[in-house]
Amino acid sequence: MDIAMEKFQDTFDPKPRKFIVWLFVVSSTIMFGGFTSYYLVFAASKGKGHGLVLPDAFIYSSIVIIASSITLFLASKALKKLNFGLQHNLLWVTVILAIVFGVMQFNAWGSMVRTGATLVGNNAAISFIYVVSGIHLLHIIAGVGLIINALAGSYKNIPPAKSQYRMEIASIFWHFIDILWIYLYVFLLLNR
Repeated sequence: MDIAMEKFQDTFDPKPRKFIVWLFVVSSTIMFGGFTSYYLVFAASKGKGHGLVLPDAFIYSSIVIIASSITLFLASKALKKLNFGLQHNLLWVTVILAIVFGVMQFNAWGSMVRTGATLVGNNAAISFIYVVSGIHLLHIIAGVGLIINALAGSYKNIPPAKSQYRMEIASIFWHFIDILWIYLYVFLLLNR
């Protein structure tokens, strides 16, 4: 078994896999940049923005996603110090915070619907809010999958290089979607 682990450590090269994650991050950034550029052009042509007071759930979910990035960062530090118990706990907290974020997004959408701001209506600027927050929520689901992968790896007896790799991939992606949400929220606040 030790020979197999040594061979794995010798042959495991995370660089190509990390490159794919970074490529996804860049392509998602371009996609959301395109969405927000479209919104600016659309709003300028109509002479108005979405005109909504954004639901409070959006600010609370922003706080939750920032807290989840902090717990994931601390989980990575715990792994580097070989404190696996703390790493497990912090990864579980991160997953729970991610789920809370998703629930808060649904609550925000419900709040918007109750005020008459529906996905399909006569204001495409309002539909934009649903589209970008919905696509971001899909990114959250993918991020939770990566965090659960890191969590599952932390319970297995896998080589340290692979465990570290799983944490790095989850961290890269999760911190990206955290920053992305903050950008989208501020964008929506500034372009009412």
